[in-house]
Amino acid sequence: MSSRSDGAVIVFDGVCVLCNGWVRFLLRYDRKGRYRFATMQSASGRELLSRHGLDPDDPLSFLLVDEAGAWTDTDAIGRVLHGLGGGWRVVAKLLLAVPRALRDRGYRFTARNRYRWFGRRAQCRVPEPAELDRFLQ
Repeated sequence: MSSRSDGAVIVFDGVCVLCNGWVRFLLRYDRKGRYRFATMQSASGRELLSRHGLDPDDPLSFLLVDEAGAWTDTDAIGRVLHGLGGGWRVVAKLLLAVPRALRDRGYRFTARNRYRWFGRRAQCRVPEPAELDRFLQ
């Protein structure tokens, strides 16, 4: 697990199957290694959530912290996709073209139902050895 402090950090629900799928997607497409990850259940994830006004015991949002600030919900998703570059920038622009109230309503609805629809793991994802520097403790 990484202790470096540079780069953007994504705080995600480590036991959520959907959220882990998002992280697998990012590990695959983030070829520059721009994003690092912390689970909401980890000490670093809980600290980041608290620092940015989110309840670490009732997280309905994932958090992106980058050089420009802290982002949640679909704003965070849009920034992450934009940061991947290439065609993902077009996807980000399309997402962010939808009014925030509407897109965030859909995000929150999915977040509230994520365990029921996609499942829940008994424990947080364990990074592969090659991924260890991408995950905070």
